Amino acid sequence: MDRYYVHHLKMADCHDDSYITSLAIVKYLNKTKKLTFNREVTFLAGENGAGKSTLIEAIAVCAGYNAEGGSKNFNFSTSQTVSNLHQYITIAKQAHEKDGFFLRAESFYNVATQVDDLGVNLAGYGGKSLHAQSHGESFLALVQNRFRGNGLYIFDEPESGLSPLRQLALLAEINRLARDNSQFIIATHSPILLAYPGAVIYQITEDGLEVAAYEDCEHYQLTRQFLENREGFMKGLGIKV
Repeated sequence: MDRYYVHHLKMADCHDDSYITSLAIVKYLNKTKKLTFNREVTFLAGENGAGKSTLIEAIAVCAGYNAEGGSKNFNFSTSQTVSNLHQYITIAKQAHEKDGFFLRAESFYNVATQVDDLGVNLAGYGGKSLHAQSHGESFLALVQNRFRGNGLYIFDEPESGLSPLRQLALLAEINRLARDNSQFIIATHSPILLAYPGAVIYQITEDGLEVAAYEDCEHYQLTRQFLENREGFMKGLGIKV
């Protein structure tokens, strides 16, 4: 893919009086002013509170998607929790997507309700209401049936509700769509998803942001250390083994 639906974002000086100026990613962007997306799959990784979801939301809003999720045709709001970050960034595109979707785990229930309320043809969602499926089933049904390719897909913690096996299934779907001229921007904690070959991993730390190799990601390293020495971790947590 040599043309990107989001090629880079530019950051204006952010002097917002809300919480966003305390986020590590916002501090980084205030200094560097730019972040590039030049791969089919880009991950944002880091600890809770680093600003991954806030940045993902701002990118989605700037790209024309509903802040709580959905396609560009979705226009609903159940709570006023959107941050102001989108007011300070602009995104540059090299192409315009033919399809797209913003999926955030915390408000997927609201998206499913909106699908039902709009009377959308459920063939594109697995043939039945998303509410009639488990969270993991409904999410995979959405990706497998609704996502048509040539699209921009923005995910916020898509591993929520997915078993490890279903995360592998999601990787296969990401690969299918990436080969069909699609771009993904994903915030995740999952060492399974982060393993996608050729992806750029932006790891957000207290010091800012760095491009990390898969094996250098904190999520991968901690998971590996735990699996190799789970009894040691349990003892360190004061749990009797």
